[in-house]
Amino acid sequence: MSEKKQPTRTCIACRKQNDKRNLVRIVKSETDIRLDFSGRMNGRGAYICNDIACVEKCIKSKALNRAFSCNVEAGVYDKLKEDFLAGNNQ
Repeated sequence: MSEKKQPTRTCIACRKQNDKRNLVRIVKSETDIRLDFSGRMNGRGAYICNDIACVEKCIKSKALNRAFSCNVEAGVYDKLKEDFLAGNNQ
């Protein structure tokens, strides 16, 4: 039997393709933008590598502005970085 093909997504920071399960999803709902470690939340999604370097590159290049076609405030980027660090320590 052949192995089931895994979906791939592109990191919005480094632009490298990777398996969906190796990336962290960032979701923009009607009210806010947050990390989705489960990959099942409702809303528009963008993906980022599970690496702090890519998170910092995302902040520096304002990649969420491009991914979601809207102006994302600096506070949102700070909150995402905090959540990312907290989520990876579990």
